[in-house]
Amino acid sequence: DDDRKLKLLNKHEKLIQRKKLDFVAIKIIGAEIKFYQCLRAFDHELAAMWKNHRELVKNKGMSTTLTDLIEKRFTGITDRWRDVYNYRLNCYFRNFYSDFEPTNTNADGDKMKRIGFSSSLIIDAIHQLSDKELQLLNRGPSYVPPGQISISSSGQSVDDIIKKKYAPLKHQLSCLFSKYHVNIALSMEIEQKISDQFTDLFSVPIPSNLQQRALYEKHLLQSIRYSLNANNLILRRTADNMNTFYLGNLQEFETKAYDYLSKSDAYKALLNKDKDNGGQQWQTELNQMVESMNLLLESLKNHKAVNIDLFNRLLVDASKVKLPYLYFLPDVSKENEISLVPYITSKHSATWRIGKYLNELLRPFVDKNLSTTTFRDEPDFMRKLNDYVYVERHLRATTLFCTIKIINYYTLDIHKNMIDTVGYFLEDNLVTNKLEQVTIQTIKNLLHIFLYNNVFYYKDKIYTLMKGSPN
Repeated sequence: DDDRKLKLLNKHEKLIQRKKLDFVAIKIIGAEIKFYQCLRAFDHELAAMWKNHRELVKNKGMSTTLTDLIEKRFTGITDRWRDVYNYRLNCYFRNFYSDFEPTNTNADGDKMKRIGFSSSLIIDAIHQLSDKELQLLNRGPSYVPPGQISISSSGQSVDDIIKKKYAPLKHQLSCLFSKYHVNIALSMEIEQKISDQFTDLFSVPIPSNLQQRALYEKHLLQSIRYSLNANNLILRRTADNMNTFYLGNLQEFETKAYDYLSKSDAYKALLNKDKDNGGQQWQTELNQMVESMNLLLESLKNHKAVNIDLFNRLLVDASKVKLPYLYFLPDVSKENEISLVPYITSKHSATWRIGKYLNELLRPFVDKNLSTTTFRDEPDFMRKLNDYVYVERHLRATTLFCTIKIINYYTLDIHKNMIDTVGYFLEDNLVTNKLEQVTIQTIKNLLHIFLYNNVFYYKDKIYTLMKGSPN
């Protein structure tokens, strides 16, 4: 059947991609070996040359001509790599932004294929998308179609659009002025200049070819949305944040989501969001939870654990609280298996202010203490691995390299253990019992308020977290 054909096709494509990756890996390993051989030889020769130069060894010093030659050589290498970069960038743009063709909305037959070697689109369902629609999706979630504001048909004037788009930037500027205590006159002058520049830039009409492209991609997006709805499909970015889309069956995706919630011990359903007492019960209970949180904060203030400024900063305004929602992203890291990773929105939730404050307080201190055993990204890993091997000389024949993937990291432990772990970490690494004038016990109390008051909704049910915290 079609489903079996799709799975076989995907399996075949994965084998092809794996073989290609294996060949690329072999070439990379060979290039790395050659590079490090040349690097060691170069370092040896350079060290000997500098030694002779400093010790004024006759006929073995570095002449001005030689140093100039080395400098020119380095400049040539830099220019060469810049040319290679520009060439690759040019090829990329010519590949993706070539002549436009009309959207083919009458594609015959089911399309069941991936796009290219390093695809940004993983297809796990039968679909009716055209090649041009697939090409657009293959640019990944990070791609933003340009010029969409200029062709908007919402009926808004250009001034209204500019005002709406400028509002977030204006808010950020106000926060910066307040944070760094910029005087009113100077802040108004800066804000006015930025506003004028913003307006000027947005008022310039876009070129006709860019407008044509914007209209073309707008029609493509509309066609994709229609096809997704008509064929009961779901489009999500993948959980690995690798600029990849996942295209799957909506019903199967939601079935997996409900199975995840029902089998996990980290979530507990509290009540129906829109049915109980006309939808008012959840609002009443949310207000009661906010009131309880504020009472605990007031108790900390009365016991001088937090000052009045921090109390006002953390105080929860029930009228501005928005109930967070849960959504799932597909995890495609396993062979022939799609699992789901839960995410909970947190901004403007009841615990958002406390969580934001605790993150700003704890993260710099934790990052500093764990910097020697933590890798920020791949370049950071390569630098530390190089130091481990060539500087510290710790690499042995018995050294083991392994990766450990924790699937349920954010819901791994109960709240009490999480609070105790943070307390132990602070006690072991702080000279006193305070972090920026906040005692360890106060931090633990704030963590208690944060962890035990996270609620969210999924579909028509409201849940609470029994373990872990929102990610």
